[in-house]
Amino acid sequence: MLFNSLDFLIFFPIVVGIYYLIPQKIRKYWLLAASYYFYMCWNAKYVVLLLFSTIVTFVSGIMLEKCAAQAQEEKRQRQRKFCVAVSFVLNLLVLFVFKYLDFGIESLNAVLGRLHLTINVPAFDLLLPVGISFYIFQALGYTMDVYRGEIYAEKNFFRYALFVSFFPQLVAGPIERSKNLLRQLDKPDKPTIDSLRDGLLLMLWGYFLKMVLADRIAVFVDTVYGDFETYTGVYLIVATLLFAVQIYCDFSGYSVIAMGAAKILGIHLMENFNAPYLAVSVAEFWRRWHISLSSWFRDYLYIPLGGNRRGRFRKYVNLLITFGVSGLWHGADWSYVIWGLLNGIYQVIGGLLAPVKKKAAVFLEIKEDSFSHRCIRVVTTFFLVDLAWVFFRADTAFHALRIIKRMFTAKNHWVWFDGSLYECGLNQKNFTLMIWGILLLFVVDICKYRGIKIREIVARQDYWAQFLTVIAAVFVILLFGMWGAGYDAANFIYFQF
Repeated sequence: MLFNSLDFLIFFPIVVGIYYLIPQKIRKYWLLAASYYFYMCWNAKYVVLLLFSTIVTFVSGIMLEKCAAQAQEEKRQRQRKFCVAVSFVLNLLVLFVFKYLDFGIESLNAVLGRLHLTINVPAFDLLLPVGISFYIFQALGYTMDVYRGEIYAEKNFFRYALFVSFFPQLVAGPIERSKNLLRQLDKPDKPTIDSLRDGLLLMLWGYFLKMVLADRIAVFVDTVYGDFETYTGVYLIVATLLFAVQIYCDFSGYSVIAMGAAKILGIHLMENFNAPYLAVSVAEFWRRWHISLSSWFRDYLYIPLGGNRRGRFRKYVNLLITFGVSGLWHGADWSYVIWGLLNGIYQVIGGLLAPVKKKAAVFLEIKEDSFSHRCIRVVTTFFLVDLAWVFFRADTAFHALRIIKRMFTAKNHWVWFDGSLYECGLNQKNFTLMIWGILLLFVVDICKYRGIKIREIVARQDYWAQFLTVIAAVFVILLFGMWGAGYDAANFIYFQF
C-alpha cells in the first residue's frame, strides 16, 4: 500500500478514526493490527520475516537483561556478547539470503569465469521483501541499545512488535531509535488542533514533493537514462542534475508523509532530511541526508570500529568501511558499493586537504564565513555528490562510467536553447512547472537552513487562513500532481532497498 495511493487515503482516516475512538489501553493493539495489514498488502507471506526479526530481537533484549544479573563479570560479558551476536547473525542472515544471495552468486560466477572455471552456481531469484533493510536495522538498533544500557528491555511483546512494524515508517524509514519511538508508543501525545494541523501540513508537503516534483522529474530522467547512448552531453548533464532533486524529493517526501501521519497519531518521528544540498562539505551533506541511516551507521558501525579515536589512518579506513557498507545496504550491486566508497573517498580527501585549504585561505585572505565563499563550497559539494549519484542511478557500474564519459565528451550545447529539452518526456508546460517547483523547494530549504519553520508561521494565522492554506495545498497537488494511467500510484525509490 503506497502513501500516494487511493487505498492509503481510505486506510489512514479509518485507522485514525478508530484509534481515537477506542480506549487508550488497547490503541497499541489496533495500531499493531493496522501495521501488519499495511505490510501484508504488498506480499502477505513475507510478514513471516517481519515477525521473525521481531521475535529474535525481542528475546535477545530479554536475555540481555537476564544476563546482566549474572554475578561474575567475565561470564556476564561473554553471555551478553553472545546474545548480541545471535541477534545480529540471525537477522543479517535473513537479509543476506533475500537481498544479497543472488548478488553473491553472480559475483562468484563472474570471478570463476575470469579464472576460466566452468562451475556455474544457479541463482535463486528470490523476491526482495519490501522494507526489509529498514525494519531489520531498526530491530538491531534496539538490541544494541539494550546491550549498552541505553534503554530497558521491553517486556510487552505487542508494544515491541509495534515498534518494529509501526506502519508510517515501516517500509522506508526513518529508521527510528528505540529510545525515541518505543517510549512514545507507551504514552503517545494526546491529539490537539495544533498537532493535527501540523501533521496534515507535513503530509501535504510530502505529497507535493513526491507527486508534483519527484514523479514529474522522473519522466525526464527515465527518458534520458533509459537511452543514454542517444541522449548525450547536455541531456545527460540536465538529467543528472535533476536526478539529484528527484531522489531528494522522492525520499524526503516519503519521510515527511511518515512524520505527518505519525504526528496525527501522537507520535513524533525524527527529522530525516535537513536541507542537504545547502551543505558546504560532503561530510556535512551526510549529516543532513538520510539522517536516521547515517546516524545508525555512525553509532553502530563507525564508532565500534574505533571511529576517530585510533589515529588519522584508522579513522579514514573506518570511514571507507562505513560508506562501503552503506552503499551495499542500498542495493545488491557493485554500482552501489562504488557510490558509497566514492562518498567516503570525498571525505578522506577533504580531511587530508583541510590543513592545506586553511593555509591557502589565510595566505589569500579568503573570508571563509563570507557568502561568496559559502556559495562556492555549496556548489562544489553539490557537484561531487551529484557525480556520485550517477552510480546510484545507472543500471550498472559500466553504464555509469559510460554516462559520465558521454556527459563531458559530447558537444551539443545548442540543446540549452533550441527547445530539445522539451522532447524528453516533458513538454514545455510541464518542464516550466518543474522548474518553478524546484525553486519553491529551494526557498523552503533555505528557510529550514536558517531555522525558519513555515508551519509555525501558518500556525500563527487565523483559523480561516490556516484552512485556506490546507485547501490551496490540496488543490495544487490534485491539479499539478503526476497521475498515471487509471490514477496508478508511482512507487517510491527507496522501496527497493
